[in-house]
Amino acid sequence: MADFVMPSLGADMESATLVKWHVKPGDAVKRGDIIAEVDTDKGIIDVECFQSGIIEKLVIEPGAKIPVGALLAVIQGGEAPVAAATPVPAPVAVTEVPHIHVSPLAKKIAAELGVDLNKLVGHGTGPGGLIDREDVEQAAKPVSAPQTRVRVSPLARRRAEELHVDVTHIQGSGPDGAIEAADIERAAAPHKPSDAMRRAIAAAMAKSKREIPHYYLQTRIDMSALLSWLQAENQKRSIKDRLLPVVPLLKALAKALRDVPQLNGFWIDGQHRVSEAIHLGFAISMKGGGLVAPAIHDVDKKSCDELMTDLRDLIPRARSGRLRSSEMTDATITITSLGDLGVETVFGVIYPPQVAIVGLGKIMEQPWAKDGMLGVHPVMTASLAADHRATDGHLGAQFLEALNRHLQTPDQP
Repeated sequence: MADFVMPSLGADMESATLVKWHVKPGDAVKRGDIIAEVDTDKGIIDVECFQSGIIEKLVIEPGAKIPVGALLAVIQGGEAPVAAATPVPAPVAVTEVPHIHVSPLAKKIAAELGVDLNKLVGHGTGPGGLIDREDVEQAAKPVSAPQTRVRVSPLARRRAEELHVDVTHIQGSGPDGAIEAADIERAAAPHKPSDAMRRAIAAAMAKSKREIPHYYLQTRIDMSALLSWLQAENQKRSIKDRLLPVVPLLKALAKALRDVPQLNGFWIDGQHRVSEAIHLGFAISMKGGGLVAPAIHDVDKKSCDELMTDLRDLIPRARSGRLRSSEMTDATITITSLGDLGVETVFGVIYPPQVAIVGLGKIMEQPWAKDGMLGVHPVMTASLAADHRATDGHLGAQFLEALNRHLQTPDQP
């Protein structure tokens, strides 16, 4: 029997609110299954199971705020949980008494209308699954005739698939209540105020600058070979299958980390722990402000097409607040780029407990001497911010040299 506790989904996270369970007692689960949703400062996160077994007991009710490390469920026949990448505080005792996450106004109206709030647990539509006035009033309405078919425009249906939005929960604003693309995008928009995420980022970055002695390096890289290779590759593909420049960049980063693995890992409990797996945290800006850096797993083992598929899936899910717990915890190094905004050089702040972050600037045509000849080449500035407790500048320089070398031979495995 194993305890399933609330995982830490980032160095800045202290607690989360349980939105809903995807399992019930008696269900069989395996490692990697999504068993719950929690609401954090960085959006709704799908929590994956860390062990296989049978759900013996669900300890927490939807709507409850859960400290990191608190018991969520008991799994019968479960294996020992795998240690999370980030340090997890000692479990905090929690009550098993169901907590109903309801606004004061909704509670008052529920009493007036005779609505049983227990039946609305897990169905609240407010922030963090909060039961609000509309939920209560909706519950008080008499049961209507069978539902009519949901009318969804083709564009809205496509956007719903891209943004992972359930159309059955949306009120359409089109003619006769038809759901349009704008309805889908509103539903997918982050529902958290940006100041909550800002506070979470502030806590993580303050911790980083307070505890991690950063050192910084930068180098300029001729991107002619990579862009020529990319152009030739994309000419073989249909428009929808074409690769973005970031894809071969990710591959080159993974190759460089194989050459210099010391930059791929964590600093935990005073020790440098190098990771065998290469999971790149990819910084994504959010529509409402702030950013997240979910992990793209096993970048070194994936083809360019697989990485392109991952990016197409990951970016809209991140911006709609629908990430998985493993994506929030598994990154072994982070990559950040502001090149699309014209920034030439980026010096990142390390996300603890990682030990490095790589910054990529804009590719610009610049004077470049090669083989004794001066010409104009596409050039990118790559930077490295690394933890001086784990590595030193000599190793950092070897990493940037390896990155440059692999970017000159993008066709090599």
